[in-house]
Amino acid sequence: MGALALPSWWTAAVATPRKALAAGDHVPALVIGSGYGGAVAALRLTQAGIATHIVEMGQSWTTPGSDGKIFCDMLNPDGRSYWLRTKTDQPLGYFLGIPVNKTIPKYAGVLDSESFAATRIYQGRGVGGGSLVNGGMAVTPKRAYFEEVLPSVNSDEMYTTYFPRANAGLGVNTIDQAWFETTDCYQYTRVSRMRANNAGYATTFLPNVYDFDYMKREAANQAVRSALASEVIYGNNYGKRSLDKTYLAAAAATGRLTITTLHTVTSVSPATGGGYTVAMNQLDTSGNTVATKTVTADRVFFAAGSVGTSKLLVSMKAQGKLPNLPAAVGQGWGNNGNVMVARAGLDLTGSLESGMPSMGIDNWSDPNGPVFAEIAPFPAGIETWINLYLAITKNPNRAAFTFNSSTGKVDLSWQASYTQPSIDAAKRVFDAINKKAGTIYRTDLFGVYKTWGDDFVYHPLGGCVLGKATDNYGRVPGYSGLYVVDGSLVPGSIGVNPFVTITALAERNMAKIISTDLA
Repeated sequence: MGALALPSWWTAAVATPRKALAAGDHVPALVIGSGYGGAVAALRLTQAGIATHIVEMGQSWTTPGSDGKIFCDMLNPDGRSYWLRTKTDQPLGYFLGIPVNKTIPKYAGVLDSESFAATRIYQGRGVGGGSLVNGGMAVTPKRAYFEEVLPSVNSDEMYTTYFPRANAGLGVNTIDQAWFETTDCYQYTRVSRMRANNAGYATTFLPNVYDFDYMKREAANQAVRSALASEVIYGNNYGKRSLDKTYLAAAAATGRLTITTLHTVTSVSPATGGGYTVAMNQLDTSGNTVATKTVTADRVFFAAGSVGTSKLLVSMKAQGKLPNLPAAVGQGWGNNGNVMVARAGLDLTGSLESGMPSMGIDNWSDPNGPVFAEIAPFPAGIETWINLYLAITKNPNRAAFTFNSSTGKVDLSWQASYTQPSIDAAKRVFDAINKKAGTIYRTDLFGVYKTWGDDFVYHPLGGCVLGKATDNYGRVPGYSGLYVVDGSLVPGSIGVNPFVTITALAERNMAKIISTDLA
């Protein structure tokens, strides 16, 4: 195995500093979270000459387990799979109506399934955030819909400067279409494409941050298998350009970045004499608090994701730590119209399925219910005859985060009924595909008898919406030196997988902040 090829950029991953913040430290810039927004902030701040410190709740995923791998695969989950759970919580939790979640040791694993009253939200935990656990689909949104969602943002700048900058920084690449047409690992995609096209729906190839050249070597047994070894939602060991190998590695190379892992920020408040006091708990890998620390920072960048940033700011406002935050903090949260569905038929989908999707069904122009459906893998290692999809729809429903004084926690007002517009839009598309193909829905994967995977979210967005909870560049009104740089800025929907948009928006906002606030 040691002689097999690894990607040329692989060694860039290991340079991240490990020095933890100590109680009483003072730092020029503190970034809460190391996902897309936080990684962009860290790179641009360090390049501007500013010593920058990231506080990350999860681990730095650089140490192999007893099997020699950093991450476990989907078919054999262990403690590395989930964040502080004793049982897995898979999106497809059933097969033939039988529960398939497994007991695991409680550990600070890479994927968090955070439950609220009517939904659960998947989030990455570790240096690199959500980039560690997603399928890598690097999709730039349709310009007309971007302008509808974020009308205050100059779309000319976004599409000529910041989207290209984000795609370059993320290492986005495209599949060799000739190889796609013949490789066994995308038979499932070709079948879904054929059935969609036969029903009159267009399909489109999707860029990805997975190294497709590496995948070709995997398929030829010239490289250690990763995407072709059922490695997706619990991390990817070899071919994926996650943030720890791109933006964060570049920031570390400046010599001005410190990353403090297994620390969770509990409080941010104005410090006497200027700047902000930031309190945090240090965790062990079982989730126990082993130390509490307080540091001060001249500037704080909230990059804990739509959920983490919203929860923290809502808590700070309610508890009087940041009492003058705008009323819009916590508002405008949406699930990007996420709903999953599966079809069953007689089409062979292949026993070898790439975990990295390469194509989507594009019915976004339908005025009766726009749908962009990612053709998702079901990498079970056996022939399943299953076509799986993650549909992204234009769902208008929004929820709010609120502080619950009786529990001391933050609640989310999303209701189960809010997903119905997404189901209705997806149903029109897949009813038509099933009718034309003579196929049926699988009703055994999301419950005992349940067609739609409508109670979980891959793409949480909003909660601190740009231009409402912040100014037009993510500055927090009334608190000089506080910024929001993550997916909480995007108001609930973007019509495609959102991480390229989050990255590009962070690039745009950081360019403004550095040139005006830090010059």
